[in-house]
Amino acid sequence: MNGRLYGVGLGPGDPELVTVKAARLIGAADVVAFHAAQHGRSVARGLAAPYLRPGQVEELLVYPVTTETTDHPGGYQGAIDEFYEAAAARLAAHLDAGRDVVVLAEGDPFFYGSYMHMHKRLAHRYPTEVVPGVTSVSGAAAVLGRPLVERDEVLTVLPGTLPADELAEWLATTDSAAVLKLGRTFGNVREAFDAAGVLDRAYYVERATTDRQRVAPLADVDPETVPYFSLALLPSLLSPVSAPEPGQVSAPKPGTAGEVAVVGLGPGKRAWTTPEVAEALAEADDLVGYGPYLDRVPANPRQVKHPSDNRVEVERAAAALQLARDGRRVAVVSSGDPGVFAMAAAVLEVAAESFPDVEVRVLPGLTAAQAVASRVGAPLGHDFAVISLSDVLKPWDVVLDRLRAAASADLVLALYNPRSKARPHQLAEAQKALLDVRDPDTVVVVGRDVGGAEESVRVTTLADLDPETVDMRCLLLIGSTQTRVTPSGRVFTSRRYPG
Repeated sequence: MNGRLYGVGLGPGDPELVTVKAARLIGAADVVAFHAAQHGRSVARGLAAPYLRPGQVEELLVYPVTTETTDHPGGYQGAIDEFYEAAAARLAAHLDAGRDVVVLAEGDPFFYGSYMHMHKRLAHRYPTEVVPGVTSVSGAAAVLGRPLVERDEVLTVLPGTLPADELAEWLATTDSAAVLKLGRTFGNVREAFDAAGVLDRAYYVERATTDRQRVAPLADVDPETVPYFSLALLPSLLSPVSAPEPGQVSAPKPGTAGEVAVVGLGPGKRAWTTPEVAEALAEADDLVGYGPYLDRVPANPRQVKHPSDNRVEVERAAAALQLARDGRRVAVVSSGDPGVFAMAAAVLEVAAESFPDVEVRVLPGLTAAQAVASRVGAPLGHDFAVISLSDVLKPWDVVLDRLRAAASADLVLALYNPRSKARPHQLAEAQKALLDVRDPDTVVVVGRDVGGAEESVRVTTLADLDPETVDMRCLLLIGSTQTRVTPSGRVFTSRRYPG
């Protein structure tokens, strides 16, 4: 039986970037083949050395020429074709004898790799498998710390052996580019970047991922110092950041505005947090909010939590905006929806007064009113009003006037902040004011800790409501004249109104 041919990619230079499969095949092969220039030193063999085993046959395939200067009758192409035919014949002899052959390739075998010339000559004759590897382009982008392409950008990969004017034409019409095969071509490549008007955002990466790697702006590189194992990179236009030093991570710089995202966790369980909010929380450097709300966000050692008391909204907003001004990505955390009696208004007020340069996003969340309503049916099926009974930021007389007006308009009412230790009497006063204009049998839903561990929901009437059973973890829904309770206990407000 014939042996099996493997084209195995070794990655861009770091032996740890050799895939598990590649390492296994190298160690198991009968024959390991690799290319080298006339000095006989093979980069590929060096990368594979940790995975070789004693007793394997090694086939060193030495190029006859590495430039187009040759006295071969067929010129450079004739010399190189003759070499590939002879190399393929040597490998075929092993395959005919039933020996498995691994041909090593820097980077990826099918990405400007020497292996492809063996593949073209042998794959139709023998069982063959190609094992992909990390390309030099991917390695260079990782070392540079810059994305190659984002969204619908186009990446163009070019050989540096193209004429400078042709290179320039490609570079001027693409979003992102990688130019390989530098060395002696570097002068033309640099000229092409300059002619295309993109030299100022291009980078040079040499021997990426190895202990000899070098990264520099392309414009600053001396052509006399450029080896073959290097490339020029034009990164994504959508990531206009300075490249970090190799091994470093870009960090926010003081004076560079970050962002504040004001997010709502929803009223209780984690499933009620929207994917958009979850993404903003995951991206944040700092989390700012009322302590119990921050406790609902899973701990992440990368992030800094800034808990505070529930009555310092302005101070909390200012602290978040200052962090963002210093370059941090900040999530201000609210329960429910941040725009409903929560932090969004406070952040925007403070931003308008003192931080106009800081971007603020508001990401909606499921409200407590929606959550409580869903537990009993559809009491918010028609027009409704949302009122907070807190008089911390508005006079109590205003609260009572709004209650009477909304009740007189026959709106369903969602009452937030119904009763606290500091104002235990106010819910009873609100109940009395509502009874002045509403029937005692008006449906009332009391939801407590909905979505949480101590959830309870009960349906009663306006006359039977006991204010002593209500606290700040409750939300009340006061029905309209059209709110009904079904025999099964479901509550709904008709979408139609008589008249």
